[in-house]
Amino acid sequence: MYKYQEDFISFSLEVGALRFGEFTLKSGRLSPYFFNTGIFSSGASLNRLGRCYAESLQRAAVNYDLVYGPAYKGIPLAAALAMAAANLSGSDKQYAFDRKELKDHGEGGRIVGAPIANRRVVVVDDVISSGSSILEAAQTIRQEGGEVVAAAIALDRMERGESEHSAVAEVEQAISAPVVPVITLDNLIEYLVQNQGDQETLEAIRAYRQKHGTNAQ
Repeated sequence: MYKYQEDFISFSLEVGALRFGEFTLKSGRLSPYFFNTGIFSSGASLNRLGRCYAESLQRAAVNYDLVYGPAYKGIPLAAALAMAAANLSGSDKQYAFDRKELKDHGEGGRIVGAPIANRRVVVVDDVISSGSSILEAAQTIRQEGGEVVAAAIALDRMERGESEHSAVAEVEQAISAPVVPVITLDNLIEYLVQNQGDQETLEAIRAYRQKHGTNAQ
């Protein structure tokens, strides 16, 4: 595990973005942990979050010009990642996001920010459940003349999707581009082991991984 991944887990726990307990997910599954990027609601925390996204993309050698954030949660993520990536690489990155409703006055249209046409675009999101927001974003980007080169997420829960394949693998196939997580569930388990996390929580996460993960029988 890389240092930025350890830092990401540590400060996610510190601010309460990563919590343990019993949580009913959108999928209906009962999970022993929950992750919510909406908790990163300060300048300092968004700065750290953006850098973690940027480092994961840099390590994956993703070549991109623009970051796209699906409304609404993806908007601050896109801005944070674009700023962090520019600082980390020294190469300026643009960003854009969509409106939920079309605007019929002023500049009009659905897209806010930099033009997407002829840009290599990274879609940024928090986690993948059904992957619908990333799939919709990829469709919009292509309609606008851009190329989807990756999707960046904070956490890969490593769960099965609609098939025996992982939800992430299904999204990768649908958008014909890689999904790059800051951390995976296995990284989280490794962190808890190394830092002597609560044994009951650790066992609950392992049991959930066995039941719903891509290696579950």
